Amino acid sequence: MAATWPGAPEAVAAQLLGVLWFVSVTTGPWGAAAIAAAGGEETLKCEDLKLGQYICKDPKINDATQEPVNCTNYTAHVPCFPAPNITCKDFGGNETHFTGNEVGFLKPISCRNVNGYSYKVAVALSLFLGWLGADRFYLGYPALGLLKFCTVGFCGIGSLIDFILISMQIVGPSDGSSYIIDYYGTRLTRLSITNETFRKTQLYP
Repeated sequence: MAATWPGAPEAVAAQLLGVLWFVSVTTGPWGAAAIAAAGGEETLKCEDLKLGQYICKDPKINDATQEPVNCTNYTAHVPCFPAPNITCKDFGGNETHFTGNEVGFLKPISCRNVNGYSYKVAVALSLFLGWLGADRFYLGYPALGLLKFCTVGFCGIGSLIDFILISMQIVGPSDGSSYIIDYYGTRLTRLSITNETFRKTQLYP
């Protein structure tokens, strides 16, 4: 008859639970970050951390401009927090061991230059008073506004064209600034192709 050790099933169950806990911790974003930090490699700057090794806060939005409050030269910065047990060099180049509650670096994000021109106001003026040129006056095009006023919106055709162009954000303020649009609202993103744009090779059957 085979001998049985007292408490053997409990010991096996405890070991299995320990393995499952270890796997769940190390495969999560914080656990993966901690393992990467414990690899014994040279300490990186905090801004060089990989995705999953830090979390960044959403930018604080200015209610008047609908852009990040610290937007300067089309760039704003948001605070980022390295994961617990991550060691990296902070702003001053000091090697710091983080617990997940300290700011490790400021991540730059893109923002837009606005100068008080509201997209909603421009569309409303173009829809209801476009035949008088109010939309063009509002956006800083007084000559076109005067022409539309004198010709009753170029007999209505010019008013319709302007309404489409303004609604699609093709025509914007004359000073080159962007419309004030809700930060989390619908915005037009213009894409362009230059000589630096990567072109994927087309495969034909």
